[in-house]
Amino acid sequence: MTNPLLSPSTLPYQLPPFNEITTAHYAEAVEAGLAEHLNEINAITSNPDAANFENTALAMERSGTLLQRAAAGFFTLVSADATDQIRELETKLSPLFSQHQDAVFMNRDLYDRFAAIPTQNIDPESARLVEDYLKEFRQSGIQLETGAQGRLRELNTELSHLGTDFGQRAKEAMKKASLMLDDVADLDGLPADDVNTAAEAASAAGHPGKYLLTLILPSNQPAMASLNNREVRQRLYQASIGRGIDDSDLDVRATVLELVKLRAEKAALLGFANYAELALEDQTAPGINQVQEMLQRLAPAAVRNANGEAEALAEIAGHPLEAWDWAYYSAKVRSSRYNVDEQALRPYFELETVLRDGVFYAAEKLYGVTFTERPDLKGYHPDVRVWEVFNADGSGLGLFLGDYYTRESKRGGAWMNSLVDQSELLGGKPVVINNLNISKPAAGEPTLLTLDEVRTAFHEFGHALHGLFSNVTYPRFSGTSVPRDFVEYPSQVNEMWILWPEVLANYAKHYQSGEALPAADVQNLVDSQVWGEGFGTTEYLGAALLDLAWHTVTAADVPGDALAFEESSLAAAGLAHDLIAPRYRTGYFQHIFAGSGYSAGYYSYIWSEVLDADTVEWFKENGGLTRANGDHFRKELLSRGNSREPLDSFRAFRGRDAALQPLLTRRGLD
Repeated sequence: MTNPLLSPSTLPYQLPPFNEITTAHYAEAVEAGLAEHLNEINAITSNPDAANFENTALAMERSGTLLQRAAAGFFTLVSADATDQIRELETKLSPLFSQHQDAVFMNRDLYDRFAAIPTQNIDPESARLVEDYLKEFRQSGIQLETGAQGRLRELNTELSHLGTDFGQRAKEAMKKASLMLDDVADLDGLPADDVNTAAEAASAAGHPGKYLLTLILPSNQPAMASLNNREVRQRLYQASIGRGIDDSDLDVRATVLELVKLRAEKAALLGFANYAELALEDQTAPGINQVQEMLQRLAPAAVRNANGEAEALAEIAGHPLEAWDWAYYSAKVRSSRYNVDEQALRPYFELETVLRDGVFYAAEKLYGVTFTERPDLKGYHPDVRVWEVFNADGSGLGLFLGDYYTRESKRGGAWMNSLVDQSELLGGKPVVINNLNISKPAAGEPTLLTLDEVRTAFHEFGHALHGLFSNVTYPRFSGTSVPRDFVEYPSQVNEMWILWPEVLANYAKHYQSGEALPAADVQNLVDSQVWGEGFGTTEYLGAALLDLAWHTVTAADVPGDALAFEESSLAAAGLAHDLIAPRYRTGYFQHIFAGSGYSAGYYSYIWSEVLDADTVEWFKENGGLTRANGDHFRKELLSRGNSREPLDSFRAFRGRDAALQPLLTRRGLD
């Protein structure tokens, strides 16, 4: 059988023909793509003509299409549907990708040609392309002597191994930590559909008649808000925060210490004081000091608010609080103070209705786009659904794939990624994916979402819009290819439509009766938004400052005890709270240790939220959900990718720099 990855897909928008692709095809196509890309680069460097934009920068942008096509499909499966064969292939290929990156960006002949390109008479986007390549060459060690480059290559290969190892262990540890229960009485308080899901999960794991509570990636597990049995809550919580630090074969502490040591050595080799300085060099934040100052400014107010919340919880609990009590009694305070029962809201948040009449509806109103499901187009798993997206004039914009349900082969969390990037140069139209981890209900039952899952659906679709609306010339600048501390901004903005009256009224309808969510419940939801921000901000800041602590050590100062370092780092930041674990502890902090790009970058969420909160104020001041507002946001920001400085795109949209006050007000920190 011919390998379908070796040539461009003939399906609409070049969607990969997943049903025809085998694991062996990915291996063959990646290896062929690596070789082909090096041949294409050799053709650039051996060109006898003087370097110019067309024969060097444009040639570089046109190169590597086979590798990109194969890698995009392969890494989609690594995250979303990793069989044992895919994981084995990941272990084999990850260092090859790292070595290839070094071969490209430590190529002195290629660097010299880029450095020789005359840029004075080319357009700004093209000039930015040249400078962006030159910056990556410098960050990759092009200036180093041969011996130092050799060591850097070794470091990059080993770091690739370690990141893959951490990710695979974290995924398995999350599965292993699931809590098996014998008696349905232990699930008292859990909604009936969640009980059914737990029964199905146990049966699928080979334990019919039992109940399996599976975990999500963060420390706090959703079931803890409703389980009446305190001992079960304790077991679930301790299973969650004990991942990766249990002295089993899935313990990641040694891996973390080696990762941190080698990252610090890499940073020093490249002339940086620590890895965080290296990671922040191409972000919108001015530097590590400014990031730390902002986080440390927010921490005392967040902890103060969390302590105030804890007092309210202890009062209603009537006994000393433990960490596994927080979510349970927080739900009760939300109910007593604001008359909000999140479990009672779930029948109004059915997945299909949330997508069609909420997520898609808001995009239609704002941007004029429409969505047509394409059951004839298949994804990489039977649960994946495909929609074709159209502009207001009827022209095809791209494809959106939704993969909403959890499964053993999928990593935890939620994310967006691209299969095909938009670019005028290559004629590509976007194909983007949203992945969530919603528990799949029993056959024939509706998928009822929590408010947090609704928020995640809107958030990830904000990333999808960033990819779909890309309108750039060069694939390097496409869609979400922006600095890490900017990429969360458009997705956060899209969350504002969750409780926007017109949008909420359109999707929040009872899945059986069709009755709209009562107006009183809507107002209660709005009124209750600040409740819990003390906890939420504290757990987030704990993770963000822990990330920076790990990545500001030098190679000589790497600690010997990962847990002791975690504890002392949180204490130094004023965030060692007995009742609030960091959102991610070291043992399962996949964002920063599994190579997903957030190393020394988890601060990005709140850094982006400054832009987001100010943007929400702009929408409110200018009439909210209108085509004029959506078109302005799309034109000046969502369509630009990284084709111009992202903060310049924000200023073009907002008319000024972002103000901090809207964020402080939103989180109750003023």
